[in-house]
Amino acid sequence: MTKIFKNLILLLTIVAGVFYFSSCEKYTYIVDKRIPVIDTTGNDTTNLVKFATEIQPVFTAKCISCHKGTRNPDLREGNSYAALTGGGYVNQPATGSKLYSMMTSGSHSSLSTQEDKNKILLWISQGAKNN
Repeated sequence: MTKIFKNLILLLTIVAGVFYFSSCEKYTYIVDKRIPVIDTTGNDTTNLVKFATEIQPVFTAKCISCHKGTRNPDLREGNSYAALTGGGYVNQPATGSKLYSMMTSGSHSSLSTQEDKNKILLWISQGAKNN
């Protein structure tokens, strides 16, 4: 009887492990609703994410405690854009870029909000402009 009980416990543990390791991680994407803006050439710049006013502040507030010149990439203001674009951190597709991958995995994941991650994802997908 104890052998059956042990086998049952083992089977339940294996089933629980399979469910645990195969579960899907759910992502929440916050839609950034912006007022439509048309530039002088007639292009819609509604969703254009600005590096200087939207991306750099994320790095300044949440990243430069570690990435302040001694650890790559250097995310200090004035250095971050060149470090990211010259170091291969921003490439297409945006979801596979090194910067976005690092922000959404491991210990980096908890350092920024989902809104910050979405903003950076959108910035990269727009071509990672220095605007």
